[in-house]
Amino acid sequence: MKNFKVALLQFDIALAEPDKNYQKVEQQIALAARTHPDVIVLPEMWNTGYALDQLKRLADQDGVRTKAFLQQMAQQYQLNIVGGSVATQKNEHFFNTSYVFDKSGELLSEYDKVHLFGLMEEDQWITAGQMGNSFQFAGISAAGVICYDIRFPEWERKLMANGQQVLFVSAQWPQPRIAQWKILLQARAIENQAFVVAVNRVGTANADYFNGHSLVIDPLGKIMLDAQNEEGIFTAELDFSRLKKVRGEIPVFKDRRVDLY
Repeated sequence: MKNFKVALLQFDIALAEPDKNYQKVEQQIALAARTHPDVIVLPEMWNTGYALDQLKRLADQDGVRTKAFLQQMAQQYQLNIVGGSVATQKNEHFFNTSYVFDKSGELLSEYDKVHLFGLMEEDQWITAGQMGNSFQFAGISAAGVICYDIRFPEWERKLMANGQQVLFVSAQWPQPRIAQWKILLQARAIENQAFVVAVNRVGTANADYFNGHSLVIDPLGKIMLDAQNEEGIFTAELDFSRLKKVRGEIPVFKDRRVDLY
């Protein structure tokens, strides 16, 4: 298999301004398409930011707008898209929802964030999801999580236990804890012997400052790409031929004691 090129879209998000954000993402995807990636990855809650007290007005009803938008982008540019996440409303509940589309425009997965972050009052406004998030495109087996999810290694292990090759992460991870962001993601790569592709936002919202550092990490925990703290489109190539060697040398999935834990 040829190397798999990922494009990470690290940008500022306009708080409580969905129209502006959809326009920006459309522009960013168009620019990213020029680099000819296999997949484009977006950050968390890019349609509204964490304007949680305005969700009744702002949330995407049943994800209709976002799904149509991402489907169009995927088909227009013939690209797989890991769509970060957006604020959605389903019935009377609000969710932090991720959509993944393949380059034909087929919806591959829909995931509602499972672990809600109390420090940003997410648990007061958002309903937690109840399902995992695994998908395949271009012959690649992958899983996806959102931000706070990465602090729960047992969740990633469950999602990655069937040979998944990449863990995609979308986030709004604030600057004061960015050192933990890196350590946690390196650990998730090492323990799951998989590539990690993680996109964070930049900018300021309310009292929170986000300084990016979107990352691509190899299965041994080495940082292949650190996007630092500027807006931009950042690319890296994943060589999946390395996975067989890494997994063969230390077969952690085979050696797990599933009878005990």
